Amino acid sequence: MKIVIHGQKAFGKELLERLLSNNENVVAVCGAPQKDNEPEDPLIVLAKERSIPVFQPSSWKTEEAYELMQSFEADICMMAYVTLLVPQRVIDAPRLGTFQFHPSLLPYHRGPSAISWSIAEGETITGLSIFWPNEGLDEGDILMTKSCKIEPDDTLSSLYFNKLFPMGIDAMLESLELIKANIFLRYVQDPEQGTYESWFKKERAKIDWNSNVDKIYNTIRAANPAPGAWSMINNKQIDFFTAQKFSEMGEPGVIKRISNDGILIPAIDGSILIEKCRIDNGSKLPAVEAAKESSIKEGDTMSNNLETSVRIK
Repeated sequence: MKIVIHGQKAFGKELLERLLSNNENVVAVCGAPQKDNEPEDPLIVLAKERSIPVFQPSSWKTEEAYELMQSFEADICMMAYVTLLVPQRVIDAPRLGTFQFHPSLLPYHRGPSAISWSIAEGETITGLSIFWPNEGLDEGDILMTKSCKIEPDDTLSSLYFNKLFPMGIDAMLESLELIKANIFLRYVQDPEQGTYESWFKKERAKIDWNSNVDKIYNTIRAANPAPGAWSMINNKQIDFFTAQKFSEMGEPGVIKRISNDGILIPAIDGSILIEKCRIDNGSKLPAVEAAKESSIKEGDTMSNNLETSVRIK
């Protein structure tokens, strides 16, 4: 079977490695366009090392891009982390079509930041979907799904790399085996029964310390390692990464304690212990070190506004 991989980054590279180790016939690799001043994508590096033809069109909406996909004479295309919009005729160009990985249980959390949104909303179960894409936003028929738990301390990073990433690679390979056996599963999803969210951006990761402690804790987890949940303190931006949740009470947003364990900040119905943070886009540091370097003290107040980020005493 002649296979095209369309993808990027570590997920695309791992999928290519697994296909090659299984002696699959990968006839071409299509990746995201190379950006200035960025290292070459690991999928592209591996494809070149293995002498697989590489293509990185800036758009798939051109006649040239369509003719390119046709020229591969592929049986199937496997989409492994694709962010460019792909027209239907390009999706349908391989003889058996195209299937794609998405890190949520479709039709829930369609969109580019599915993992972050599932954590931010306090969900305890998530998963992945392998689906047949169309021109909608993650709206194609579903080939298979796999589920997993979201543990209380899972972050965007841990949930993806420890669970959804390896599960996703296995599911992509399992889906390929079904297709090779002429088993074409298609479960129609109803987008109206699910959800769509756009990018989980920096503005969404802003912390309101007058919110429930669970909401704050989930936002910090959802934004770790990027874009980083944040507040202002002493006219400086502070980004929060590793954190724990406690029942200890206090005045919301006012630093209650700084110790070797971190910076303890009360919210509503509990408090957050910040263990690692970054101030004014500096290095990520243990919170006690960051506090010392930036002269942050017990009693200082977190804020989303520059003029109110120092407590009046």
